[in-house]
Amino acid sequence: MTEQREPIWTKSFISIAVTQFIVFVAFYTLLTTLPIYVIDNLGKTEAEGGLVVTTILVAAILVRPFSGKILEWIGKKKGLFLSMTAFALVLFLYIWIDQFVPLLILRFIHGLSFGILTTATGAIAADVIPMQRRGEGLGYFAMSMNIAVVVGPFIGLTLLQWIDFRTLFIFLSVFTLLGIWFAGIVSVPEDLEEVETPKKGFTIHDLFEIKAIPIAVISSLVALSYSSVLSFISVYAKSLGLTTAAGYFFLVFAIVMIASRPFLGKLFDSRGPSWVILPCLAVFAIGLYLLSFTDSALLLLLAAGIIGLGYGSLLPSFQTMAVQAAHPKRSSHSTATFYTLYDSGIALGSFSLGLIVTQFGYEKLYLICAGIVVVIIGLFAAFQQRQRKTENVVDTTG
Repeated sequence: MTEQREPIWTKSFISIAVTQFIVFVAFYTLLTTLPIYVIDNLGKTEAEGGLVVTTILVAAILVRPFSGKILEWIGKKKGLFLSMTAFALVLFLYIWIDQFVPLLILRFIHGLSFGILTTATGAIAADVIPMQRRGEGLGYFAMSMNIAVVVGPFIGLTLLQWIDFRTLFIFLSVFTLLGIWFAGIVSVPEDLEEVETPKKGFTIHDLFEIKAIPIAVISSLVALSYSSVLSFISVYAKSLGLTTAAGYFFLVFAIVMIASRPFLGKLFDSRGPSWVILPCLAVFAIGLYLLSFTDSALLLLLAAGIIGLGYGSLLPSFQTMAVQAAHPKRSSHSTATFYTLYDSGIALGSFSLGLIVTQFGYEKLYLICAGIVVVIIGLFAAFQQRQRKTENVVDTTG
């Protein structure tokens, strides 16, 4: 007689995944198109175009440590609904902004709602997935963001061939209203939805989940390496005369990631994190190394597939470990801690790796990033060994 597994694809899981997808489609559409808007419509420089990207990330990083406590005070479901509403309403304001400084201020405000919202979606996703299938479930959940990486830029750049920016902002604003509806039908398990009365002052435990920090630090180093792909792949491809192929890079990335995700998620739950994370880190390093000597469309897209296979399962695997490190009621704090360090890795990487490109070029950049991932393999193996020793001590003394 086989044991019946609890389902992952419940109404709440589908609703929170669709909410996440809508948010990130809007996020990546703006991430791709706003620099063009700043340069072409507002007459600003490329650096100022990049600033509208940085501003929303900085705001999200600043608010994330507080978002776990905010969700604890008002409840995850209410926090999800209010932050989704704020995210959608702020998007409507883009329609009337036609100056650079007000746009930066708006991006910062948008980043605050984005930081709280994505903490809520991640925490609730962890709550509504059966504990025994969390690796698999969070893997499926992460696909909503990974698919949005492809869909968002495609929508933005395609629509701009036919419509102006104001119409694009209207379209995105109406689109995100769907997110409010989906957020409203999400249910959070009652035992994980206790609302606390606000207390005076903050402690480190109010801002961060200490138990999630080690794995979040490792994930931030992975994010730093991945930022070399996120921030520079299109410019690198253009320098190689592979602009057309670059348009398919994230499509190939997403297809390979989606194809491998079910198997790797189940492997995570059945055999443990090392069976997924260590091979995926090695494959990710190989993909980055391949980019360092890419000189054709075939090699570029092969690297995209290898990176999709390697990196694609790392984010949900690390998030699962961060959530599992603490008590289930602390899922919002674990998620906030994880994304604070992950986003910091992306932001730091985009800046510091830009300096490396200036000094050494793109080939050396991807070689260095591959080396960083090899170091991460050693760090993660050491972390896992220490975890096993701790568990053995607990077992013996228990």
